[in-house]
Amino acid sequence: MKNANLVLHCGANLVAREALAEIITPEPTDTWYPIGHTTFLHQIERALMAAQMEIVEQSHSLTREGARYFGLMQISSHTHADNNEFAYVLGLRNSIDKSFPAAIVAGAQVFVCDNLAFSGEIKVSRKHTLNIMRDLPRLVGRAVGLLSEKWTCMERRIENYKSAVIDDRQAHDLLIRSLDCGAATPQQIPAVLNEWRHPRHEEFAPRNAWSLFNSFTEVAKEGSLAVLPKRTTALHGLLDSHIGFRAVNAGDVTAGMEDAEVQVN
Repeated sequence: MKNANLVLHCGANLVAREALAEIITPEPTDTWYPIGHTTFLHQIERALMAAQMEIVEQSHSLTREGARYFGLMQISSHTHADNNEFAYVLGLRNSIDKSFPAAIVAGAQVFVCDNLAFSGEIKVSRKHTLNIMRDLPRLVGRAVGLLSEKWTCMERRIENYKSAVIDDRQAHDLLIRSLDCGAATPQQIPAVLNEWRHPRHEEFAPRNAWSLFNSFTEVAKEGSLAVLPKRTTALHGLLDSHIGFRAVNAGDVTAGMEDAEVQVN
């Protein structure tokens, strides 16, 4: 299986999937119940299989002597097999040193430029506390089950972005507004503007919202993956509002679960 376009940060090392099983998980305490990286991965793989989704590519990394894990999975769906614009990507993380909870976030990978835009439409995290193994399968399963719905939403969003013509004046206004909503930093604006004026991929030459969106994500992929969900969610909000696109919200997935946090936009 091929490696996805995994961006490594803070000294993380790309590893084979088998290496995750070599990391020893500490014994639980009265208030802390760590789960192994492989255990976490198995839960996600089972949920994907149940939803008739396939892992096309995957990458895994470890840092802090294996105590912290981050991975990416590119997912294909039999329901959306004819899509050739983008793929959904799951970002995964887990720790066995109390640094952060087990978490997944769904994002989109645009094929033509290999951008990773974590839209934050589905974000799931579960603290390492009592009953994590009771809650995690249901939590992950429900989140994966929402992917097909969000896939359809993303296809509709891209169609609307492509049909929304944007001239230079509107693009410049949206660039400034992107600072107000947190979709970009002041340091990124010149690079985004250059991508808009001189797109490196001819597919983004048309002057529309899709081209502008990819101007942002082309620049964003050079930054930290940790902030991509927040920034891309803000970018979607900015562009959706500008063109009048409304995404359908899904319901809560945390009913009856402890120490779980989920965002479904």
